[in-house]
Amino acid sequence: MGAGHAHRLYRPAASPVHRLSPQSKLVATVLFVFVVVSTPREAVWAFGLYAVLLAGVAAVARIPAPLVLRRMLVEVPFVLFAVLMPFLSQGERVDVLGLSLSVNGLWAAWNVLAKATLGVVCSILLAATTDLRALLVGLERLHMPQIMVQIMTFMVRYGDVIGDEMDRMRIARESRGFQGRDVRALPVVARSAGALFIRSYERGERVHLAMLSRGYTGTIPLRGEATTAAQWRTALALPAAALLTCITAWVLR
Repeated sequence: MGAGHAHRLYRPAASPVHRLSPQSKLVATVLFVFVVVSTPREAVWAFGLYAVLLAGVAAVARIPAPLVLRRMLVEVPFVLFAVLMPFLSQGERVDVLGLSLSVNGLWAAWNVLAKATLGVVCSILLAATTDLRALLVGLERLHMPQIMVQIMTFMVRYGDVIGDEMDRMRIARESRGFQGRDVRALPVVARSAGALFIRSYERGERVHLAMLSRGYTGTIPLRGEATTAAQWRTALALPAAALLTCITAWVLR
């Protein structure tokens, strides 16, 4: 995958977090999320401390809070699901602002919101501080199956190409007077989707033949630098602090 394909989620900077190896950040992110999920939902203070830890990482990485908040919109489906839980759950009820809500539902909603929010923020920080190509290198360094790394590599490389093709097809439809305002537009949209699939398949065939003509043998070298001990210590400081918090929460429960 050539240069010049940095993803829009990536925010270039020269921070200590950016300089960490991608594999160390991947491991730290997965471990942190596991620790957060393992925390008892009643330990509200623990989730607050997790949020402080992530805020510290964002500050060190120079990721502005407005950017994180905008990208957290991806969490909206979880929020809508959590809002319904106090109304739909059974068991002991409590009146809140004139509404009869389930106590178990309130705790379940808090559990979903707190853990999902922390996981989303952690993922946002990972994406903002690590280029997608570097993430693929990190996955390969962590011995993910080669075929999966290649599939993700081509998704990153050609995702924007397919997106541009969709835009061109949309412009062509609109230039011919198409307006998708009701269900009568579905047949046109369906035919466009079929045409896009055929074009993508044909492009994939041409790309594969071009790769074979250039000596492709089934593997793509994405080798990166090895992670130093100092980088591992720095990256694992976040999940280590979270683990200490989680253990304390279970002890005090």
